Amino acid sequence: MGVMCKIRSVLTLVGDVLNKAVSFIVFCFLDLLDFILCFVYKVADFFIEAEWKPCYCSSAKEAITGSGKILVSEQGESKVVCLTSSKLQLEDISDTLYSRPSLVTEVSKLTVTELKKLKLDGTIIQSCEKVKKGTVRSTFTINSTIVEMLQGKMVGQQLHPIPRWSDCDCKFCNSWTSSSKDTLFVKAQGPKDKAREDVLFIHGFISSSAFWSETLFPNFSTSAKSTYRLLAVDLLGFGRSPKPTDSLYTLREHVDMIEKSVLDAYKVKSFHIVAHSLGCILALAIAVKHPGSVKSLTLLAPPYFPVPKGEPATQYVMRKLAPRRVWPVMAFCSSIACWYEHISRTVCLLICKNHRLWEFLTKLVTRNRIRTFLLEGFFCHTHNAAWHTLHNIICGTASKLDSYLDAVRDRLKCDVTIFHGKDDEVIPLECSYDVQRRIPRARVKVVENKDHITIVVGRQKAFARELEEIWKGSPKD
Repeated sequence: MGVMCKIRSVLTLVGDVLNKAVSFIVFCFLDLLDFILCFVYKVADFFIEAEWKPCYCSSAKEAITGSGKILVSEQGESKVVCLTSSKLQLEDISDTLYSRPSLVTEVSKLTVTELKKLKLDGTIIQSCEKVKKGTVRSTFTINSTIVEMLQGKMVGQQLHPIPRWSDCDCKFCNSWTSSSKDTLFVKAQGPKDKAREDVLFIHGFISSSAFWSETLFPNFSTSAKSTYRLLAVDLLGFGRSPKPTDSLYTLREHVDMIEKSVLDAYKVKSFHIVAHSLGCILALAIAVKHPGSVKSLTLLAPPYFPVPKGEPATQYVMRKLAPRRVWPVMAFCSSIACWYEHISRTVCLLICKNHRLWEFLTKLVTRNRIRTFLLEGFFCHTHNAAWHTLHNIICGTASKLDSYLDAVRDRLKCDVTIFHGKDDEVIPLECSYDVQRRIPRARVKVVENKDHITIVVGRQKAFARELEEIWKGSPKD
């Protein structure tokens, strides 16, 4: 028995060393490929859209201000100044958008920086002045052209920007442009006037409301369907919701759109929340903002990574989520999505822009035996939406989650239930236990032989019953 343990330990060590060695080679190649694709897309954008589009490889300021926003960076944090309802607001963005250290990217940035010195800079003047006690005050002047862009007064500016050439322009993906309402798509089911309680469902990364409406909605009991109004939302940038090309998909934008499209539009006063993966972060933000309205909080695979003291929060979470390893496969996929702006855009170009072909091929191969709602949710988004949402929500909120969880623990009285698939390779099981350590009253239910998706898909009947029990046990108004 002891010999077998030693052999297993040696094999594990050899496998780990081999994984690191192969990963180093593969990701060095990917670093170089992303560097090359940067120039390829710049040329393609220029010839197809008649505009030299900025990216985060060259300059974060240029990439952000190119969409009519203002970047302010100080004390290691980055914020965006934007104008809404004639009022300036600061929104947090993640430094992982433009700071992903690698050998090739560092060399390329140095090269671009030297080239930039030859150009004149002229839109934004920023200066930081040191004041007493080591504090820093930012002072900046804003060019009038930028102000006009923020106020929507630029000649020819459209309410709904047209899709990029690399994005899908089919009727399904752009159904939001035919409506005069700038709101999210909401799949509502249940009694309109006699519903006693509301339930808000928030999907995860590159998914849609169909993750809930095609699985759970048909499996709720007759009693539940007559009691609860079920509201599943397509997040900003996904499914049939708006996919603005000039959005940075920050936490504020996502939360504001959910409030506007669901809580306000459906006159929701008190509600239950059910959220999956990335949606758990939005659920916590909404719960903290509306502490007296949340009746129960159900989180599935919450992406919570406690940050060690002294570690840069955003960079730590990015490396936990995307460790630049070829194995396991999900770690490799996460690394591609998180580290490479242009490779991930290529993936969207090949898959999302051609999703109708892939859906047809899937139905052809399976002889139309499977429903493609998961594929639709995976395909129907833009690179801009996926890239910014991933970085600004999962990585960008790393320093906020502790305070959110503490607020749920101290200010909310509702039950907190956490479900996690034991075989989940996307979000480690330990994340749910870390949430429980922060909120001791939270109950963690580990589902055997289920992963990140099959925690719902494939066990929808059982999960529907579990949710009904949670809702029944919540305090009544």
